[in-house]
Amino acid sequence: MQIDRAAPILVTGSAGSIGQAAVTGLVAAGWRVRGFDCRPTSGTSESVVGDLTDAAAVRKAARGAGAIIHLAAVPDDDDFLTRLLPSNLIGLHNVLEAARLEGVPRVVLASTGQVVWWRLLNGPWPVEADAPISPRHWYAVTKIAAEAAGRVYATSYGITVVALRLGWFPRTAEHAAELVQTPRGPNIYLSPGDAGRFFARTMEASLEPGYSVVWLASRPVDRVYFDLEPTKRLLGWEPQDQWPIGAEHLLEETGAP
Repeated sequence: MQIDRAAPILVTGSAGSIGQAAVTGLVAAGWRVRGFDCRPTSGTSESVVGDLTDAAAVRKAARGAGAIIHLAAVPDDDDFLTRLLPSNLIGLHNVLEAARLEGVPRVVLASTGQVVWWRLLNGPWPVEADAPISPRHWYAVTKIAAEAAGRVYATSYGITVVALRLGWFPRTAEHAAELVQTPRGPNIYLSPGDAGRFFARTMEASLEPGYSVVWLASRPVDRVYFDLEPTKRLLGWEPQDQWPIGAEHLLEETGAP
């Protein structure tokens, strides 16, 4: 099943770091992009300012969309009741309900490697997409919920859902410095360019209704941590970049070589 090229692609969290990578990649591939964020989004055909907890606003933003790429979330551990619950769980519910009610045929849901944290730390590697879950903490629990909810909506409502376990996408110089200090960091790095090309490919690929979970990362430096073969088979996508391509400006801020 192909996505209608005339319909806009709704990207939630479009003004954030990975949201901007998605917008850039989609626009470069010729897609119309409708951004949804709590602040205006640059580079999109349409920019909707709203909150994920506002179900009516999310549904309105989804109206007429050919697909939803759901990236908006609190991106790491934080206070559960005031931060993770509204953004990562109530927002997730509103996005999936908007897709169902508005007849959006394809949804890409951002997950994380933190859902298999202890396998990621201790091996064996590479970690398969169907490896047993072993969450790091509550942030990872919200992403396990996203994966489970995606399966429900794919099975119950015939939506094509791709749950995407993201590699390490540094958002700040501090994040880049932390990445360099861990042996796995450069091997699970995700560049903006690879992310953008991936999101474009998720729209271009012909996918039947159903549920899939895949890894997304750039090329490893010296050890393969993630099994990218299912990603390649499903979408025909392969990473092009390798650490530190795309993160040079962050390294310059840290003063790292």
